[in-house]
Amino acid sequence: MSDAITARQFHDSDGVEDWRVVLGTAQARFRTDSFTAGVELIDAIGELAEGMNHHPDVDLRYATVTVRVSSHDVGGLSRRDVTLARRISLVAKELEHPAETDGLLEVEIAIDALDRPAVRPFWRAVLGYVEAPAEDEGLGLTDPAGYGPPVWFQQMDAPRPQRNRIHLDVSVPHDQAEARVTAAIAAGGHLVSDSRAPAFWVLADVEGNEACLCTWQARD
Repeated sequence: MSDAITARQFHDSDGVEDWRVVLGTAQARFRTDSFTAGVELIDAIGELAEGMNHHPDVDLRYATVTVRVSSHDVGGLSRRDVTLARRISLVAKELEHPAETDGLLEVEIAIDALDRPAVRPFWRAVLGYVEAPAEDEGLGLTDPAGYGPPVWFQQMDAPRPQRNRIHLDVSVPHDQAEARVTAAIAAGGHLVSDSRAPAFWVLADVEGNEACLCTWQARD
C-alpha cells in the first residue's frame, strides 16, 4: 500500500510546523548564522536520513540551511516525509537553529508556444536540460542536477506578436559557451547577434523567444 499523502495531510500532521509544502515538496529553512554551524546541522540531518534510508535535498548557505523532502517513488509527499521532517526539526531545535518560513519558494518558467514540440528542443539545448516525465502535460524540461528552475511550455491558441513572451539570461562556463550556442542552433534556433560575444550571444527559438548565453569574459 502506498504511503502517499496530500499537502493538506502533511500540514495536518503534528511536529511539522517548521515546514511548508511548495510545488510537491515540503521545505524548511533553518538559521545557523555560520557556515560551521550549518555543516554541523547537515551532518545531523545526514545521520537521520541514512537511518531512514530516505534522503532530502539540502542547500547550505553561510547563514542558513534549506531542506526539501519528497518521495520520488510516489511522485510527491509520503508519510516518510512527515517522519523525516519532524526529526529534522527536532535536531535543529536541539542545536538551537530556529526555522524561517519567509522566502521559501520554487520557480518555474513558462514559455507560451504555438508548436510546443518544435520549440522545446531549442530550450533543451540552450539550458542543457533533460526531458521532464512523459506525463507532464506542459512538455516540460528539468535541470538534471536539480538546481535550475523547471521550464514548461504553455499552449497558445493564436500568435501574440505585440509582446515578448519570454527572455532568459543563461550564464555558463566560458569554455562551454560556443558548444552550447552550436547545440541551440542545431536544435532549431538561430543566432540573433554575436556582437557582444564572448560576453553574450543572443539566440532565439523558432518562434522568436530569446535567450542570451552569457559568460564572464569580455566584460571589462
